[in-house]
Amino acid sequence: MGRLIRAISENGGVLFCAVDATDIVRKAEEYHKTSAVTTAALGRLLTAGAMMGAMLKHEDDSLTLRMKGDGPAGTVLVVANGAGHVKGYVANPVVELPLRLDGKLNVGAAVGHDGTLTVIKDMGLKEPYVGQIPLVSGEVAEDITQYYATSEQIPTVCALGVLVAPDLSVLCAGGYLLQLLPGATEQEITMLENNIAKMQSVTDMLSQGMTLEDMMERAMEGFSPNVLDESVASYVCDCSEERIERALLSLGKQELESLAQEEKEAEVCCQFCDKVRRFDIQALLKKL
Repeated sequence: MGRLIRAISENGGVLFCAVDATDIVRKAEEYHKTSAVTTAALGRLLTAGAMMGAMLKHEDDSLTLRMKGDGPAGTVLVVANGAGHVKGYVANPVVELPLRLDGKLNVGAAVGHDGTLTVIKDMGLKEPYVGQIPLVSGEVAEDITQYYATSEQIPTVCALGVLVAPDLSVLCAGGYLLQLLPGATEQEITMLENNIAKMQSVTDMLSQGMTLEDMMERAMEGFSPNVLDESVASYVCDCSEERIERALLSLGKQELESLAQEEKEAEVCCQFCDKVRRFDIQALLKKL
């Protein structure tokens, strides 16, 4: 489980959200057997999803983040809800690429620079909200920042990090979002920019044992931040035999009869947890 906090500046002009997503990303790596660079790509998007999910008003509101670039990783997709549940997958979990010149994993090359970030929010209305922007870098944090600036007109700083060991285990993962609310002064903006410029990377701070509150104090130095709430975020796949059976039945009698001519069983693998379930097609046909 990952710990998540939300805070606000004393004057209400700056909102802060941070999460320690180490356990979430470890679970994703365990399910999907990802290589180092795809662990980082999926892990960053899961971290962003956990924080954006925490900003939804209701527990059953949901959010989908889909990065579709021209890199070898293919589509990276994350689903989160207001209850702190997050899950995701990457189309091609094993991608091997040279490190960047600075020695870091080349997430941008894995995801690709040419493509889109799509954000879908289902808040129980007639139609879900859909926002889409061209990818900025494929490094995830810059793309999330640009999404907020373009689609929601909220000046945002997003920092995300996943540290992967040589044996592919996840050492730490986390991130933070800083958002300027309406009414922020030029002086406050300058102060915030100076604070951010002095911040270390998320993985450096977590590796040094810094807490989410420590990050908050650094990012919001001079703003007298107050913690609004604390919650838990976890990797949860809600797939079930009943749900998959309903999906198969929705194919209709003709499609199932066609399948039955080729196979006795329908094998379905969940994209989010890689669990494989088998269904007897004749038994399904009897339910129609």
